[in-house]
Amino acid sequence: MSQTDIRVGGAQAPPTAARPPRPWWTSRRRDQLAGYLFIAPQLIGSLLFVFLPLVLVVWYSLHEWNVLAGTFDFVGPDNYSALADDPNLGSMLRATGLFSVGLVVFNLALALLLAVLLNQRLRGTIVFRTIFFSPVVVSLVAWTIVWGFLLQDNGGVNGLLDTIGVDGPNWLRGEGTAMFSVIIVQVFKNVGLNMVLFLAALQGVPAELYEAAEVDGASRMRQFWRITVPLISPTILLTSIITVVGSLQVFAQIAVLTQGGPGTSTTVLVYYLYQQAFQFHHFGYGATLSILLFGIVLALTVLQWQMRKRWVFHES
Repeated sequence: MSQTDIRVGGAQAPPTAARPPRPWWTSRRRDQLAGYLFIAPQLIGSLLFVFLPLVLVVWYSLHEWNVLAGTFDFVGPDNYSALADDPNLGSMLRATGLFSVGLVVFNLALALLLAVLLNQRLRGTIVFRTIFFSPVVVSLVAWTIVWGFLLQDNGGVNGLLDTIGVDGPNWLRGEGTAMFSVIIVQVFKNVGLNMVLFLAALQGVPAELYEAAEVDGASRMRQFWRITVPLISPTILLTSIITVVGSLQVFAQIAVLTQGGPGTSTTVLVYYLYQQAFQFHHFGYGATLSILLFGIVLALTVLQWQMRKRWVFHES
């Protein structure tokens, strides 16, 4: 007797009906396909315009590409050795660091101050929000050219200072003022974006916390540092990462205002990369500088992301 021949109460049990085969095209697979189709444009774009260029930059950094002579020779790590021995590397990194630190400090401080002021329920705040945000949507090159005229020795800024008896310097040609001028131009250009982000974060802080703090006798400054700053710290992290990455990629302002001068005082990494690759036609060395820039941006971003656990609210 086989195992399926089982008798129940002396009678043979009816055979069990076989389950129908499960269809391959299930609703779960349809949902998965829809998800893949939605992310496909972004994924393909990232592969073509982010990951593939990174691989090509590494490949080019191992070669010396002379476009004029039509040669493409493998040189191995020679470009990296040249980078380590480059006498301009120190001044270039100092200028890049000075610009980045100045931009981040002035931009975030001014943006947070404007956001706190415009968060008050006062008349005309909408007009001032529009005024402060309008430079963000203005063409970067047009904005920089206008400021180039204003900062000339006989430009509008010195003309305004002359009305109060102050003899202004040649802002874009002095070693002590050129970098400061470029930083201020960039701060005024992008401060409106961070201001809007801070303003949105401030409006999300519960008003009950301020009321409870006032009952406990906390001053306005203490409320700001104990309530406002911790609750908007995620936005501070976001704006700091955006501003740091943007400061390391500045080019148009340097090219239009100072061309890296006077001397090399405003020659930041991106502008030096442009000079080596497109003015001196050292494309292999320019690719090596690109890898250096990528490494700096990646390291600073990871550092800021790791620090969030210590000073960003709700992070552990």
